[in-house]
Order: sequence, then C-alpha cells, then structure tokens
Amino acid sequence: MKQKQSSKLPVGLLVSILVGLVVVCVVCVILFALLTPSSQKSVTQVTPTVDPKDATLTLAYSPEKAALLKELTDGFNKTRQRTSDGRVMEVKLVEMPPDQMVAAALSDAPGFQALSPDASLWLDQIDLTWAESHRQDQGDVAARRIADSARYAVSPIVIATWPDVAASLGQEGGRVSWSDLQQRATTDPKFRWSHASTSYASGILATLAEFYAGAGKTRGLTEQDVLAQSTLDHVRDIERTISFYGENEAVAMQRMRTEGRTFLDALVAQEALVVQHNLSGGAPLVAVYPHEGTLWEDHPLALLDAPAVTDNQRRTFRALADFLLQPEQQKRILAQGFRPADLNIAIDGAGSPISTANGVNPREPQTTLQLPGPAVVQVVQNAWQYTKRPSNVYLVVDTSGSMDGDKLDNVKTALQTFIDQIQGRQDRVGMVEFSSSVYNVIPPQPLDDAHRANMHAEVDQLQAGGDTALLDAVRAAYVRLQQQADKESINAIVAMTDGNENASNITLNRLVSQIQRENSSGVPVVIFTIAYGDDADLALLRRLAESSGGQMRMGSVETIRELYRLLSQYF
Repeated sequence: MKQKQSSKLPVGLLVSILVGLVVVCVVCVILFALLTPSSQKSVTQVTPTVDPKDATLTLAYSPEKAALLKELTDGFNKTRQRTSDGRVMEVKLVEMPPDQMVAAALSDAPGFQALSPDASLWLDQIDLTWAESHRQDQGDVAARRIADSARYAVSPIVIATWPDVAASLGQEGGRVSWSDLQQRATTDPKFRWSHASTSYASGILATLAEFYAGAGKTRGLTEQDVLAQSTLDHVRDIERTISFYGENEAVAMQRMRTEGRTFLDALVAQEALVVQHNLSGGAPLVAVYPHEGTLWEDHPLALLDAPAVTDNQRRTFRALADFLLQPEQQKRILAQGFRPADLNIAIDGAGSPISTANGVNPREPQTTLQLPGPAVVQVVQNAWQYTKRPSNVYLVVDTSGSMDGDKLDNVKTALQTFIDQIQGRQDRVGMVEFSSSVYNVIPPQPLDDAHRANMHAEVDQLQAGGDTALLDAVRAAYVRLQQQADKESINAIVAMTDGNENASNITLNRLVSQIQRENSSGVPVVIFTIAYGDDADLALLRRLAESSGGQMRMGSVETIRELYRLLSQYF
C-alpha cells in the first residue's frame, strides 16, 4: 500500500520563497519612490525647515535707538556664550518701524524671534490683537503672542525746544502745559512745532498726554473720557496748531540738528534724543516737561511665542536680557542719554549726561501719567484721526517715457499704499500727472470711500510717455493750494520724478521765488520731492523742497513703496 505524499514544503525551500518575496517588495517600494512625481512626494521636501537647535536670535528694533542697540548687541556677541549643546549664542539686528513690527509679529512668518519697539504699549497691542483672533476653546482664555519681556532702558517724553523759546513760554522750572503750547502756536503764526504720527511711541504718548490734560486726569483714563466732547475739543484745539507730523522722532531730531531754527521751534521727543543732540555739539536744545505730566518710552525687549522659535533661541533671548541688565551695560545705556532700568545706578551723579548741562533735568518729570490699558490706547489712536490737523495733499506723478515698465508699476503700488495709509476722512488728497505737459489735475477731496476708490482707479490707469515738465506740475498744484487758502489744514505736495526737467515753461528760480513769497504772505505749503532712481536731478529737487521747508528723499524700485508709506505719516 502506497504511502500518501506529504503536502508540506521543505523548510529550506519555504525560507527561500519568503526571502524572495521580501526582496521583491523592497525593490517595488524603491521603484515606486523613484517613479513618483515630485508633487506627490513627502511635503518635507518642499516645506522650509528650521534648525531645531538654532541659537541665533533675530531682533527687530525701532529706529530711534539704532546706535545703542548696535553697541549693546556687539558687546553681547563678543561674549561668545554657548548653549548646553555647544551652539554659540548670537544676536542679529533688523531695523523696523513699530507699526510694521506689530504687523509682522502678528503674522505667521514674522522674520524675527524677538523685538524691541520704542515702548511696551506695542507689546500690549500685539497681545490684545492676538487674543481677539486666537482665543482658546476651554474657558475662553485669551492666547498671548509675547512669551517673555524685560525692560532695559527708559526715557520720558518731553518737548525739545530752543532755550529762548522755553524762556518765552515763561513757566517755572522749564515746564509748560499743552495749552501753553497751543496758545503760543495760535497767537504766533510763525511758531512751528511737531510730534510724530501715532505709528510711533512719541506720537501716541504725546497724544495720550493731551487726552489726559483734556480729561483733567493723571491716571485712570477711560474710553468715556477719551470720547467726551470736551476732551475731543481740547485735543483738537492743540492738534490744529501743529505744523506737520512725521515718520519718527529720530528723523525730526536729525533735521533739528542740521537745519536749526528754520525747521521747527519745538518737537515732542524722548529726553534721550535731547541729550544726544547736545552731546553731538549742535545748537543747544532744552527739554521742557509738561506740568500736567508725561509718559515714558520704556524700551522693552520681548520674545515671541511662536512654533518656529527654538529652545536655543529662547536661551539666547534670556542671556541677552540678563546681559542688558548688568551694571556695565546699564552704564552704557546711561552714557547714551537713556535712563537705566536699574534704579541702583544714579542718573544725577558725576559724569551722568542727564544734567542741565545737556538741557535736561534728572529731577523731572514730577508727574508721571498712567499708561492706560491697550483697549483705551486703541480708542485714542482712532480718535486721533478725527482730532489731528487735517491735510490737503497733492500727489504730483511723473508719467514721462522713462517711467515705462517696472518703474511705473512700482510707483502705482507706492501711490496705492499712500492712499490706503491716509485714514482720516477729513484729509483731502488729489493728484497731478505730468509728462511733456501737465494733465489730469484731480483737486484734493475728502478721502471717503468713494474718493478713495476713484483715486485707486486713477492710479491704475497711469501710462508712461513724453518728456518731463516737473516744475509746471508742481506750480499747478501749488497755485491751487494757495487759491484754496485753507489755513486750518496742512497743505503739502509730494512730487516724484525719475529724470531731468526738460519741458516746463516756468524756471526753477521763478518757481522758488514764488514759493518763498507766497508761503510768507499766503498759506504755508510744504513740498516733499522724491528722486526716483539714479537719473533724477538731485540739486533741483533739493532746492525745490527746501524752498518750502520740506525735504528731498531718494527712492529706488526696491524702496519706493516704503518711502511713500513713510511720507504718508506726515499728514
């Protein structure tokens, strides 16, 4: 009887088959990966990666303390401190206006991990805005964007002025009230004073002080106080005497240094800039402290709470904060005219620059106003748009043939930016186009929704061709502003060209004479000129601007949008 054959495979053969199957599977996986289109591969191949151990901290800072922070961070970098895993701690700086710093901090890709604006009120604004859009589900607890902060320097807001002007205001101890300033500017048409726009701490803090004065308080300012008609009227009366606003106090102080009394009689700025001005050897300035009280620029150092911030960058931030608070660094801060955060360092000792010899008083201010909460600060910023001095602005735009292509495209974007930056509906904006002649003159009108849309449409339709009749175009805008004769508003012309004047009927000498004569007898019109690119006539543009008390600025394809944004803050 035959035995049944076994159905089982030999063990050796079974093992060989299994190994073969594994090899086939591996080969298939490799072939699939090689043949798969790149768009279907893992997202890690197209998503930028962050070194999880990066110890280099990028720090955004506001422009008024550029020299100070460069000195301090250079000192920190030279210490070559290391993290626990051996990475060298380093700080890199990027200058940025506070309003742009706030916008970037709220974005998904800020471009920096830490920031040092001119005042901590911006940190409050960041956290408030972040909380409004990132509230947690459980318990409705607000999220925060600022993970850590430290204050390393402070400086009170003062009125920087010339010694004889301070004496003429006649207040004991060099202190004046905001009403004194308003009365002087009202009764003396030649008196010129300024504070920055509320995009900078000196501007918003000066405005807060005015609202406090109007409310008759030194602390506890509320939204109801701000919106009370008597308070709004008080602030409006002060603001209507201002000559113009500006992009920041550092730029204005530089003009005080180079232009002297022909520029301004008084400027709202932080005390440190008065000290720096006097140490530089310029014509002496003095700081006067409003007797109703003042606020402080408190120069914080802050770290963002963002997923891209590494543990080592957090360690670098903390090491930098500790470094800035060391006595040696605090003395460096004092040497540049800022008051140190370390109260153990005397500001009235021998060798301190905070002294009457440098136009400031270490015993002032005697009254410090309380910084209100971020919600009240926002209301003040919004209310300022309706209490500030209104403006009539002509945008004078070169559409000659040399502007064809990228140049005109970038100018269009820059003009749109300017139009969007002007927020108050009481401000009037118009436009003059020029090439071989002057055409399409749009008179300044209130920038309400309808006119804003119309201005955007006009800018979109700009076309290039012809020669360059710049002087005729500026004169066309200037004559119309003089005919309008609006003495209650800031009257200004922002004129841009990329080439040489070659088609006007009026000469530069005749136009300059007209501007100087009629600015004295009629309404003051300030002219800002923009030299766009390397071919513009710098000498002509500078003389044209300076004849009106304005200034010439240089722009390029890369910077023209930012330049128009900055100039919008003057109005």
